[in-house]
Order: sequence, then C-alpha cells, then structure tokens
Amino acid sequence: MKISIIGAGLIGGSMALKLREKGIASFIYGIDNDQQHINEALELKIIDAEANLEQGVKNADLIIIAIPVDAARKLLPGVLDLVSDHQTVMDAGSTKAGIVNAVKDHPKRSRFVAFHPMWGTENSGPKSAIAESFSGKAGVICNKEESADDALGIVEQIVNALDMHMIYMNAEDHDIHTAYISHISHITSYALANTVLEKEREEETIFQLASSGFSSTVRLAKSHPEMWVPIFKQNKENVLDVLNEHITQLRKFKSALEKENYEYLEELITNANRIRGILR
Repeated sequence: MKISIIGAGLIGGSMALKLREKGIASFIYGIDNDQQHINEALELKIIDAEANLEQGVKNADLIIIAIPVDAARKLLPGVLDLVSDHQTVMDAGSTKAGIVNAVKDHPKRSRFVAFHPMWGTENSGPKSAIAESFSGKAGVICNKEESADDALGIVEQIVNALDMHMIYMNAEDHDIHTAYISHISHITSYALANTVLEKEREEETIFQLASSGFSSTVRLAKSHPEMWVPIFKQNKENVLDVLNEHITQLRKFKSALEKENYEYLEELITNANRIRGILR
C-alpha cells in the first residue's frame, strides 16, 4: 500500500522503515515542516518522495500522523476533510483523549484509528529511526468501536507488521495509565537532572562520577520539550494526580531520614521491591 508519514522523525521514520522491510509499504511519502528531516529521510531511504499535505493525503492508502500531540490534534480534522471512504488515518500520539475528542463529531471520524506505540527514546529525527524499535512492545488502539471495520483492520495489520502486541482500551483509561507508567517518569527525570545541575556545578565531575544507575534514571531528561510539553498539557489532570502521589511518596522517604526511622525506610524500599514481580 502507499503510505504517507506526517512527521518524518523518530516514530514516523521507525514505522516507515519497518513497514518497508515487511513489504507492507510499496511507496512512502514524507510530509514534514522541517526540510532537514525530509532531506535526511530521503537520504536514509526512509521515504521515497516529499509531498505537501494535500498531495500526501490524496495519493496514500494510509496516512500516519506522527507529530507532537498538540499539532496532531489541530491537524487531524483537516486531514479527515481530505480523505475518501477508502482511506485510513492513524496517529501515534502519546495522549489519546484530546485527539479523539477533536474529531468526535467529524463526518469522516470512522476513517480514523487512534493508536499509540508504546516506545520512544530521548533522541529525535530521522537519523534516530530504527526498524526494530517496536518489536515486542505494546501497541494500543483506542476507541476501536468508533472506527470503520476496514480502517481498524488496516491498523491492526500495521500493528502486527511492527511486531507489537495489541491492546484495546478507551482513550480516557489510556491517558490515566500512561500518566503513571510514562509521563511521570519523564517529569521525575527532568526534576532529577535539574536537581543535580543546581547542586553540582562542576559538569566534569558529573560526567566522571555518573553511575549507570544515575545515567539510566536521568536519560529521559534528554527528551525534547517540543514533544513533552504538549503531552503534559494534553494530559494535565492525570499528570497532576500522579505527580501529587509521587510527591507524597518522596515526603515519606524524606520524613524517614529526618526522623532516623530506618525501619520505616526499609519498609518503603521493601514495598517498592514488589515491582520486581511485575517488571521482570
């Protein structure tokens, strides 16, 4: 099938590489406001040709929107205005309720399938794209009952081609769960990075002494604000809820240390160790 990727960066580029490798994509158009991304995607053979929005939508069987969630929310209604009843549109955003609600009354709503591939890195751009990125990860399809059967079937075919395991849920539940298992991780990483940068002024010391534990924890702080500010904005209420709980947990550790209550500190750590049985 002919595919148009709106946003030829990390996620869109990785999807394009895998779908070409699997023989799903016969031709891939790239649509991106960043000309450097287009040039790199062409050079790396991620896409076959550049297109503007109207050309890309008109000539594709499947349109994949892989841009920041605020931009996707604004763009999606216009994309649906252009599609026929034989085309499918999917997104790859990390928040779903806002995007779904943006087109809930659109006459072509059934041509859209809300999708979130549960994978990402702190890197960005076509040069960071990896074909095997999604293998073994969860691919979440939201509000499937609002999509036409044939459109849903196309996206399920895409998820299978990406070697992901499929999960179905409604958009509101998705946003609650991702706040806890993804969005709070990024806020924590940003906060830790800012803490260290504030307290440790010697950059060379940070570099020399950084352990693998610190490096892995703070890795997400390298993620770009262009992507994550919109995610926090779109999922504000859920993020605030989990952030308040996280602050409560931090205060428990602080209190245990202040009061030299090391038995309670051990209890907190032992309780946290239960995550071993969930994440192996």
